[in-house]
Amino acid sequence: MQTINTDKFWILIDNAVKASNGNDSAKERHLTTELTKLSLDDIRDFEISFRKCVIDADDFKVMAAQKIIDGYVSDDTYLYFRCWLIGQGKTIYTESLKNADYLSTVVNKGDTCNFEEIMYVATKAYSLKTGKKEDETFPRDTAISMGLDYDFGAPPTKGNDWTEDQLPSLLPKLWVKFS
Repeated sequence: MQTINTDKFWILIDNAVKASNGNDSAKERHLTTELTKLSLDDIRDFEISFRKCVIDADDFKVMAAQKIIDGYVSDDTYLYFRCWLIGQGKTIYTESLKNADYLSTVVNKGDTCNFEEIMYVATKAYSLKTGKKEDETFPRDTAISMGLDYDFGAPPTKGNDWTEDQLPSLLPKLWVKFS
C-alpha cells in the first residue's frame, strides 16, 4: 500500500531545497532528518517516488542537456545528473522534462550538476529508524522488486538519440550558454 503520494514527495524535496540554500549536503541531511520523522511505509514510498522520477527523467533530451552542461556523458554522470535534477525541486524538474532547454535559465558554467547522495536518503532514514543495516526489507530492494530499477533493469531511454553535431539545434539556448 503506497501511503506517500507524489505531492508529498515533492513537498519534501521542495522544503529541502528551501532549507539548504543550494547546498546539496544540507539538502541531503534535511531530507534524511525529515524522512526519519515519517513511517517506514512513507520512507519506502519516498524511495518509490524517487525512483519513478529518475526513470521518468531518462530521456535523450535530458541526456543532451547534461552533455552540453558537463561536456561528457557516462552512465554514472547521467544518473547523478537526473538525481540533481530531482534535487532542484518540482518546478525545475517538470519544466526540464517538458523542455530540456529550460535548464539554460537555471544552470551556469561551473555549476556542479551531480547529486548522487539523494539516492541514499531513504536507506539512511530507514536504517536510522529501524536500527538495522540494509537488507532485503529496505526501500531500495522493495522498489527494485516492483520493477523500479534505474540501473541494470532500467527501461529504455525515451525519445530520439542524437549526435554531437545535432546539439546546437536540439538545445540552442543551452548550447549558446555553454559553448
